Amino acid sequence: MLIIGIAGGTGSGKTTVVQQIINELPEAEVGVISQDSYYKENNNLSFEERGLINFDHPRAIDFELLVNHLTELKKGEIIEQPVYSFVTHNRTDDSIITHPRKVMIVEGILILANAELRDMFDVKIFVHADSDERLIRRLKRDIAERGRDMEEVLNRYQTTLKPMHQQFIEPTKAYADIIIPNDKYNTVAIDVVRAVINQRIT
Repeated sequence: MLIIGIAGGTGSGKTTVVQQIINELPEAEVGVISQDSYYKENNNLSFEERGLINFDHPRAIDFELLVNHLTELKKGEIIEQPVYSFVTHNRTDDSIITHPRKVMIVEGILILANAELRDMFDVKIFVHADSDERLIRRLKRDIAERGRDMEEVLNRYQTTLKPMHQQFIEPTKAYADIIIPNDKYNTVAIDVVRAVINQRIT
């Protein structure tokens, strides 16, 4: 099994890169695990308390479960990915049945910040985007998909997202094997990723 880690700041275009890689492979050969599914369970907190959690800090992520799930997949076992709701700030009772594949993609803003998880990746990718571009994308997504208003998104960006990005996310670029500039000229980087995958799984 080839495990690819795709990191980068919020709104950097990780999902686009994931999709570009998926498009290169037969559907039955690739699976995706999202870091967003592995936010810690917060049943002990009220909705108001959960809303105050710093979701851009590594301690918000259940890295232990994520590492365990990847380990199980490598052994050929099926896992149940948790499902996280950004509306309730908590895990739901649902899960996603995930089968082992030749290529597993793990994507998320903080996946290169955890040494144990980082060591499991055969290829580490960091998607880089201009901070203004990332803010615009985050605004559009949170208002459209997560029911936030502009003031709330901007406040969270200034107080949490930006400082956390500078402290925990941007430094992990140093661990990347490939840095993809998220613009229309990223085809060369995708070609490199494609070549690496084909070399490893054929």
